[in-house]
Amino acid sequence: MNNYLTWVSTNKDELTGKLSLNIDWDKVIESIISVSGVVIGKVISLIILIVIMYAIIKIGDKAIDRFVKNQANSKLSFSMDRQKAFTVGAILKSSLKYIVYFSGAAIVIGSTFKVSAGVLSAIGFVVGIGAQSLVKDIINGFFILFEDQYGVGDYVTIGSYSGIVENIGIRATVLRDFSGDVHNLPNGDVTEVTNHSRGDMRFMVDVGIAYEEDIDNAIDVIKKACNKFTNKNKDELKGEVEVWGVIALNASSVTIRIAGKAIPMSQWKMERDLRKEIKMALDEAGIEIPYPKTQLVNNNIN
Repeated sequence: MNNYLTWVSTNKDELTGKLSLNIDWDKVIESIISVSGVVIGKVISLIILIVIMYAIIKIGDKAIDRFVKNQANSKLSFSMDRQKAFTVGAILKSSLKYIVYFSGAAIVIGSTFKVSAGVLSAIGFVVGIGAQSLVKDIINGFFILFEDQYGVGDYVTIGSYSGIVENIGIRATVLRDFSGDVHNLPNGDVTEVTNHSRGDMRFMVDVGIAYEEDIDNAIDVIKKACNKFTNKNKDELKGEVEVWGVIALNASSVTIRIAGKAIPMSQWKMERDLRKEIKMALDEAGIEIPYPKTQLVNNNIN
């Protein structure tokens, strides 16, 4: 044992040298620094790319907003109307975002995996085949725009949903109904559209008059009320409000119909205001609008 310890003590420098040959610490440290530099460089490049993408979208949105504003306020014959300009602006913003996002993803994939442009094109083709519904949404979205089926601000019915068009994207249409619910409808599913905002909108009001009243007198009173109503709402009405006359003889009333045309989205307000105007005119003239009554008959014979 003493001889072994003496040998170890005598040859310790040689043993330490042999052990140190197994690990080159300088190269290990250099490798760690190199890998860390690559990772940090990739992270910095990714951050710079995200900032550039964000800046492109913001600058593009401002440019599109300026274009839309100029088109909406332009008086030139070849410029778009206000509604069409806002619709085109929404499509351009949506397209810009998709182009920037896909371009950024392609740059990240190409720089990370050293993928050539040809391979990226092949990958894009395969993804496009697999995402046929997305392609369908995009194509149908452009048809909706070019055919001018509806625009931002229109009141439409698409399938079982009705509401105001808040936005038209390259992939979907955003619809808000009158209860406040928002519906995102893929453009590819838009097969039937009813647009309630194109052209003048007709509105009708039916008024019941008691059988005991003079019908001609009641019609004259209603005509005067309609003329007064027309003068008060010239900006929202299209033409005069007309009294069509008696359209029904009911069990307890005679129905008189009044009709008119208004600008889109104002027809419901016109109906409400017209009913109020007619009710006030009939009350002032003492003409009775029938309502349910209970009559007690005493059959007791004294």
